[in-house]
Amino acid sequence: MAKRRKGRPVNGIVLLDKPVGGSSNQLLQKVRWLFQAQKAGHTGALDPLASGMLPICLGEATKFSQFLLEAEKAYEVTAHLGVRTTTCDADGEVVERKAVTVTEAAVTQACMSFLGKSKQIPSMFSALKYQGKPLYQYARQGIEVEREPRDIEIFELEIIRMALPDVELRVKCSKGTYIRSLVDDIGQQLGCGAYVTRLHRTEVADYPTAKMVTLEQIEQLRGAEDNPDLASLDALLVPMETAVARLPVVFVDSAQRKRFESGQSVVDMQGISPVAGQAYQVRTLEADEQFLGVGEGVVAPMDQPSARGSDRVFVSPKRRVVLD
Repeated sequence: MAKRRKGRPVNGIVLLDKPVGGSSNQLLQKVRWLFQAQKAGHTGALDPLASGMLPICLGEATKFSQFLLEAEKAYEVTAHLGVRTTTCDADGEVVERKAVTVTEAAVTQACMSFLGKSKQIPSMFSALKYQGKPLYQYARQGIEVEREPRDIEIFELEIIRMALPDVELRVKCSKGTYIRSLVDDIGQQLGCGAYVTRLHRTEVADYPTAKMVTLEQIEQLRGAEDNPDLASLDALLVPMETAVARLPVVFVDSAQRKRFESGQSVVDMQGISPVAGQAYQVRTLEADEQFLGVGEGVVAPMDQPSARGSDRVFVSPKRRVVLD
């Protein structure tokens, strides 16, 4: 007999405004406890130095966290020129100091040169795994691990304020981009070095900054521990389907819903035209726009009409579907 989970089967996403200090996992567990949720997961950790948007998925929403993990992010970051540290931020030890003699025009040119696609070598103080352990664990032991450059893209880069040696930037970037490494690279290009003194995440995918709530606000709404106001907390939740809002939609009728729920094919693509042989994903909704789940499959090539695409779904337990 399966062990019953403790807590409520509450489903949704909390857009937590993470404070500076503390780990993302500690905050995750705190939010889970406050909501009395059966399960919870975040969508990519923020460093203790960093603050800002940390989407926390509760219940069934945890099955959509990968979509937010892979989404673009936006940050506000303050770079201090003339200093390099071991961690590329204010938590590290200073390893180099140089005079800042560059002009504002040179700083602007260096920053804008990082717009677009490029290769980036992750910091040794990142959470990227090597042989099952995050790189920062090796770094704290003084061990240097060779890292492969990763493909990243800077979609937007704006200089908000410049008062040398400090430069405040807004950066919108692809997943896997390390802002600390970006600032260090900018400093290296300028020849004087740079490190991060402030890092604040303002956006994840399409979630607006205004929807963020602090831990203190959640605690205040919850009220007394012996009589928590869980209804007020649930009103803070963003619907879990917002994590997949960019996927194309397939509407199904009652008969197709039964097929969906039993893991059978849904054949009516209703205008969705994926390329044969390529994987695709769709949101599945009923006619009244009730969210049912996400389906993923591969359309069989024309020369293999009987082939069946691989599939998986990120929705309620034991629910699978092939869309072909």
